[in-house]
Amino acid sequence: MMYRVIRCPGCLTFTYVDPYQHWKLCHVCGEVIDATRAPVYLEVIDHQDAERVVCQLQDYLEETCREDLDDAEKKKIRSEYARWVRSRID
Repeated sequence: MMYRVIRCPGCLTFTYVDPYQHWKLCHVCGEVIDATRAPVYLEVIDHQDAERVVCQLQDYLEETCREDLDDAEKKKIRSEYARWVRSRID
């Protein structure tokens, strides 16, 4: 099962949902997130990867004092994650 890394539209906290989940309650601000409309930053293989990615993305934005990733950065993390998954299979 793949998990989707998304972001709360209210407080901008990263979180994740499974592909069948339509709603998620934000654990920070309590907003109900429409998972079908939230932008997907990355799709990962399991919830452990999702948890790690969520923490890394949040840390990166805090360290760089930025509000969001640009399209090039999103593309890069997707590519790097795919490369990492392939290396685990080999």
